[in-house]
Amino acid sequence: MSIAYNKKANLEYEILEKFEAGIVLSGLEIKMIRAGKINLNGTYCRVLNGEIFVLNMHLGGVDEPERSRKLLMHKSEIQYLASKTEQKGLSIVALAVYIKKGKAKLEIGLARGKKIYDHREQLKKKDIQRQKQRELVD
Repeated sequence: MSIAYNKKANLEYEILEKFEAGIVLSGLEIKMIRAGKINLNGTYCRVLNGEIFVLNMHLGGVDEPERSRKLLMHKSEIQYLASKTEQKGLSIVALAVYIKKGKAKLEIGLARGKKIYDHREQLKKKDIQRQKQRELVD
């Protein structure tokens, strides 16, 4: 069961691959996540010195709401993400936060930014789907 989603991620990015990562948190931070006081809009990840950090993740009710938090992943996964993000146009975006076996997990995605015409194309497809649904109902 997800606690929070990054709703803009699927609109602004084309998600190529998804990964699961644990988050290093303090006691109060996990309490705020369980209470749902978390915002993932604009959240992204960076690989620094062989470690991966989540940046711009807002947690309400804590002293430093937007501090960078370390993610727990296998070394091979971190190296893979680091090599992919060095390519032009690829970035790591936070998609969702959920609790799994009592631990907070962050779903991250390797993503490529969409162009304006990609947004328009997606909106046209949604429009066509809606029209088809209406015709089936009538």
